[in-house]
Amino acid sequence: MIVEHNVPLQPYNSFGIVARAQHLVRIASEADVLALLADAAWSGAPKFVLGGGSNIVLTGDVKPLVLKVEIKGLRLVEETPRAWIVEAGAGENWHETVEWTVDNGFPGLENLALIPGTVGGSPVQNIGAYGVELQDRFESLDAIALDTGRTFSLDAAQCAFGYRDSVFKHVASGANSFGLAGRALITRVRFRLPKPWKAVTGYLDLERKMAETGNFTPNAREVFDWICAIRRAKLPDWRQLGNAGSFFKNPTVTPEQCADIIARDPKIVHYPMADGSIKLAAGWLIDACGWKGKSVGNAGVYEKQALVLVNRGGRTHPVTGGEVMTLAKAIQTSVYERFGILLEPEPVVV
Repeated sequence: MIVEHNVPLQPYNSFGIVARAQHLVRIASEADVLALLADAAWSGAPKFVLGGGSNIVLTGDVKPLVLKVEIKGLRLVEETPRAWIVEAGAGENWHETVEWTVDNGFPGLENLALIPGTVGGSPVQNIGAYGVELQDRFESLDAIALDTGRTFSLDAAQCAFGYRDSVFKHVASGANSFGLAGRALITRVRFRLPKPWKAVTGYLDLERKMAETGNFTPNAREVFDWICAIRRAKLPDWRQLGNAGSFFKNPTVTPEQCADIIARDPKIVHYPMADGSIKLAAGWLIDACGWKGKSVGNAGVYEKQALVLVNRGGRTHPVTGGEVMTLAKAIQTSVYERFGILLEPEPVVV
């Protein structure tokens, strides 16, 4: 185990923001975590777990010890008449993991293709896209407590999944609180991919693909390819244009609130939810306030999708975390003043 010092973090965050880690250690196995916690020089130090860096905004240098998760491994754990159970190391690239499952005959994750980040970050955020959320395909995960070194496993109920939410995003509020933000490092994640497989195609963009191709019974690889094409057409590749994906959560309102907004803005994009609430498209709200294509310094709103904030300065004159957050707060103010809705950011601000 080697602790590196004064490490540039620009290559490790998808926004391409310049920042440094005062100290960083690469975690390639569970043993690395235990060795770190057994080292008196580092066991009591504040720690920050870093996966793919695709869901963070760095507003300065990171003072806590950065644990860069690089645990690898992909395998079929079990096959039953009802499901395939697949396990992936937390440091595996998420999109490559999805492609591996499809190519090896274990379908079920294809709607989540091309989401940036690592496997370990997927349950933290309860990632979701095109009609599927991680919780729909989750079996269990393994993690290590960063205070005691104790290893433990969690099932879906214990992860307390919500919309882009989990127990890993909440700080413990007391001795008996189960909030795990900053308290645990995920090492491996297992997915339950149901049999018989059934394509999830109830999303408008996928329905258009079926109509365009005349293929109304796509296989998993075809759905995977469609999702990749849809995302590439709508969203910037963070390698060419730094970003953190969707910057704001889609807000939910009551039917009465939605009716009030529709009376003023009949074209608002909205979706009824199973619990009776109405989900509004945050990108539409931002666009309606005139932000698409606008910038604050080197932070900009993507021209093709108002939900995405981008790094207009590139790698040579990169956006700062302060510029990103100034733009985000200005957007929040505009949307609140027009619609009475406070948008909630998705990325973690560090």
